[in-house]
Amino acid sequence: MTDLAPDTETLRERAVTSLVTARDRTTLLTACVDEPDLTAQHSPLMSPLVWDLAHIGNQEEQWLLRAVAGQEAIRPEIDSLYDAFEHPRAERPRLPLLPPDEARRYAAEVRGRALDVLESTAFDGTRLTEAGFAFGMIAQHEQQHDETMLITHQLRKGPQALAAPDPDPAPLFTGPSEVLVPGGPFTMGTSTEPWALDNERPAHVREVAPFWIDTTPVTNAAYLAFIEDGGYRDPRWWTPEGWAHIRRSSITAPLFWRLDGGQWLRRRFGVTEAVPPDEPVLHVCWYEADAYARWAGRRLPTEAEWEKAARYDPAGDRSMRYPWGDADPGPEHANLGQRHLRPAPAGSYPAGESPLGVRQLIGDVWEWTASDFLPYPGFKAFPYREYSEVFFGSDYKVLRGGSFAVDPVACRGTFRNWDYPIRRQIFSGFRTARPEHV
Repeated sequence: MTDLAPDTETLRERAVTSLVTARDRTTLLTACVDEPDLTAQHSPLMSPLVWDLAHIGNQEEQWLLRAVAGQEAIRPEIDSLYDAFEHPRAERPRLPLLPPDEARRYAAEVRGRALDVLESTAFDGTRLTEAGFAFGMIAQHEQQHDETMLITHQLRKGPQALAAPDPDPAPLFTGPSEVLVPGGPFTMGTSTEPWALDNERPAHVREVAPFWIDTTPVTNAAYLAFIEDGGYRDPRWWTPEGWAHIRRSSITAPLFWRLDGGQWLRRRFGVTEAVPPDEPVLHVCWYEADAYARWAGRRLPTEAEWEKAARYDPAGDRSMRYPWGDADPGPEHANLGQRHLRPAPAGSYPAGESPLGVRQLIGDVWEWTASDFLPYPGFKAFPYREYSEVFFGSDYKVLRGGSFAVDPVACRGTFRNWDYPIRRQIFSGFRTARPEHV
């Protein structure tokens, strides 16, 4: 790979921009509704928005003001209130949380001090400050909560509170339905990306057999064919656990879909609309993705297969940062950053295509893979075990690629997300794969 160590001032400017961009998004997500909506719990799966707001500030204080700068705590008494491991989401509405105005003032005070710390910190010496890692980690953390808050907005009942322009119309994709990814070794993960998180590290060689992968994510129209063929009524396509889950939960379609007079509708951020056939399917759990793949005579790609399809450049026999190369994402490459509040039509963003011809690997929808969330060989927890290590195991499935709700700072070719296989409120979709000779 190319040298990914920019000079200190470039990194400092990147850190400032990333922190400001994240805070602008946080402000928008918490200013568009009134106080009752900020303090309410809109789903037991999610925190009240006001908890996210103060938690963002508290994490920033703990890592940038205390750990990096060695400053005294501003509000040590609230640390336990905003400890995500001490208080499950279902409990958080009953905690003595900071009210919205106080949470905003607290987060703003922390941010002002953090920007002063950023100006005076040397990006060397310790692992936490090397290449500005702590500042990048906090920008990513805030953007991850911005995505979480957007999920809360989707779950929220009531009139539309958020709006954004739709993606540019794209001509109907008429390219090949699948792409052959050559077998052989490739470099998975990274040891050089300055702000990569611990579960992305270290870079290591993986060997994969040749396989075919969908050129685009599975669309609503394709998924509807599975529904209409009785996919949700046929146990042949489901794992035993998946079949038990959908029967127990009475699931018959993706989350937020409903059938009305023979037409499928969906609710999206307070607006009811016809399900758009050409968009990637959204709000499906791992069990649904796996069942569709079986019905289609295919399977979900493994995490290693997904990353090879996304990063491998056969011409240079190397792994790139993104499908399109090493350059940071631009609006021509992918649907990221909550610029649009929906996926773009399948086949969009030809400038973001991988060298092998696979599209929309970054942005639009998180893509379920077949793989459990496990550490890479040589993994070392940093800067705390609770970011990744405590989640490793067979309980969680890996998602890759990011969604329209993800900011570029928290999305790259090596970035790993994970969740329970039953989760559907997340902005999740998938694509399928098959062995070369099947």
